[in-house]
Amino acid sequence: MGGQYKILTDSDIEFIKLQKLFYLASSSDREVNLSPKGYDSIRVLDSSTLVFMSYPGSGNRTYTDAKNNGEFTLVFNAFEGDAKILRLFCKAVIIDANNEKFSEYLEVFTEKKNLVRDFFEFNIYAVESSCGESVPIMEYKEDRKSLRNWAVKMDKKEKLEEFKAKHFTPPNLNL
Repeated sequence: MGGQYKILTDSDIEFIKLQKLFYLASSSDREVNLSPKGYDSIRVLDSSTLVFMSYPGSGNRTYTDAKNNGEFTLVFNAFEGDAKILRLFCKAVIIDANNEKFSEYLEVFTEKKNLVRDFFEFNIYAVESSCGESVPIMEYKEDRKSLRNWAVKMDKKEKLEEFKAKHFTPPNLNL
């Protein structure tokens, strides 16, 4: 049915590339944050490293948990085709606009610099696959365009950088 191993297989990498949705769970304190992620926002760099592109939006718990050396789990599951769930257990490195890799990752994703809040490198220490037979079969229609459109609009008004600074979640949450 499934198992746990250290790095992504070629089959796992192909599976990740096909997914339109994944879940990012993180924790560095009491609460586990779980957030669905869409858009074309994840890339496999190699069998033990992924990079995630974060758009500005509401909170930034991913940043907070990465800054506090938290734990991350990325979950990919098939909604069509063969059933499968893939969990990646990781640590994260923040790649903000001051990091030299930021420009490199902008090219990988072909996105405007101002529209990206930051990138996260996920360093995988365990991979777990399971059957996913209980996950429903669902049909992908399209990406919601509202978040990216909002970011483009804010950028054109020259208000996006101000928004990012104002809505930055500090690294220590006092929950």
